[in-house]
Amino acid sequence: MKSDSEEGTPRFHIATPQEIRDGKTTDIYFVRTHEIIEKKGLNRHVKAEFIAKGFHDDWPWAVFSGLEEILSLVEGLPLTVRAVPEGTVFRSYEPVMEIEGNYQDFCLLETAILGLMCQSSGVATKAARCKKAAGSRSVLSFGARRVHPALTPMVDRSAYIGGCDGISAVKGAEMLGIVPTGTMPHALILLFGDTVRAAQAFDEIVDPNVGRVVLIDTFNDEKFEAIHLAEALREKLYAIRLDTPSSRRGNFPRMIEEIRWELDIRGFSHVKIFVSGGMDEYKIQQLNPYVDAYGVGTAISNAPVVDFSMDIIEIEGKPFAKKGKMSGSKQLYRCSRCLKDQVIFQNRGIEEMTCECGGTLEPLLRPVIVQGKIEAPVPHPSKIREYVLSQLEHFSL
Repeated sequence: MKSDSEEGTPRFHIATPQEIRDGKTTDIYFVRTHEIIEKKGLNRHVKAEFIAKGFHDDWPWAVFSGLEEILSLVEGLPLTVRAVPEGTVFRSYEPVMEIEGNYQDFCLLETAILGLMCQSSGVATKAARCKKAAGSRSVLSFGARRVHPALTPMVDRSAYIGGCDGISAVKGAEMLGIVPTGTMPHALILLFGDTVRAAQAFDEIVDPNVGRVVLIDTFNDEKFEAIHLAEALREKLYAIRLDTPSSRRGNFPRMIEEIRWELDIRGFSHVKIFVSGGMDEYKIQQLNPYVDAYGVGTAISNAPVVDFSMDIIEIEGKPFAKKGKMSGSKQLYRCSRCLKDQVIFQNRGIEEMTCECGGTLEPLLRPVIVQGKIEAPVPHPSKIREYVLSQLEHFSL
C-alpha cells in the first residue's frame, strides 16, 4: 500500500498521539534495549528521576512545564509518578519528576517524555524571563509563525503559563479559554496605501471592544505617523506599535522617547507605545523607560530547551545510579517564606531541618499518578500562570 506522500497527496510531518504512545518517536536504542531486557528477563522495578544539570546562557533558574501532556502520555500504565507542580521555578540539579515502575513499561517513552518536558519548559522559562524583565508592562506572545503549526497550542500554553499576558493564535487562545490578542499586519496598511485610512477602516469594522493599536512604521517617519494617527482617531487610539526593521532603527530608545514627547505635548498621553520585532529580556530592559507593552515572537517560541535528563537512581528498592549521578530517591523541599530549596534523600526525616530564615520547609515532589491513575490533575493554565508570577518575585534574572 502506497503512503500519502507516494500518491502525491501533501501531508503534515507530525506523529499522532497514538504513535507517540506506541513508541514510534523514540530513539532506536530504546527499542533495542526493550527487546534485550524482555528476552533476558531484566524487567526490573526501578525509579528514574528527571533533572537539568544546567541551563542555557547560565540562566539561574527555569520553569517546569509539560506535565499535563506527560500525564496524558503515561496514564493507564502501571507506573507511579511524583512531580513538582507544573509552573514550579526550579534550579539546576533539583529533581522535578520521578517515575517508578518496571523499566520495560516506560522504556520506549523516555524520548517522548523528555521532549514534552524540555521544549515546553524552555518556552515557559523564556516567557517568564521576558515578563520578569518587563515588570508591570504587558508581554504578548507573537511567535506562532516561527514554529510548526501543530506545535502552536503547546507554545502558546507554555508562553502563557510562563507569564505572557496574552497570545496571538486562535487555537491556543481557545484551549486556554482566553481571547487572542493582536494588532494589525503591515499587509492591511499596504493594501490601503495609507496608515490612517487603514486605521480608520479597522476602527469602522472591527469589534469596538478590541483596542485600536496601529503600526506606524510602514511608510513614513514614525513620529509623524504617530501624530497623524492620534489626530485622526483621537481618544479611540489605544496604542501605536513600532515594528521598525532593524536596518532603520538607529537609536531606537531615543526614537521612542521622541515619539512619547510629541504625543504628550499634543494631549495624547493616553496613547500607549507598543514595541515588537526582535524583542527579548535584554532589549526589554533597555526599552522599559519608554515602552508600555511588548510583542515577543522568536525569542519565546524558539526558546532554548531546558536540557533535562532521565536517570535510573534506584533498582529493586536499592539506591543505584551511573557515575556522576547521586543515587537514591529524593525529595525537594522549599522554604515557604524565601523559596530556598533543599534536596534530601527521600527516606530521611527533616524534623531537625529548618530554613535559615525560619520558614517552613514544604515537599514539592508529590504523587500525580499512582499505578496509572491520575491523582492530582494539573490546574487551569491561569492558575499555573499565577503560581509562576508569584514565584518570580523571589528570583532575579
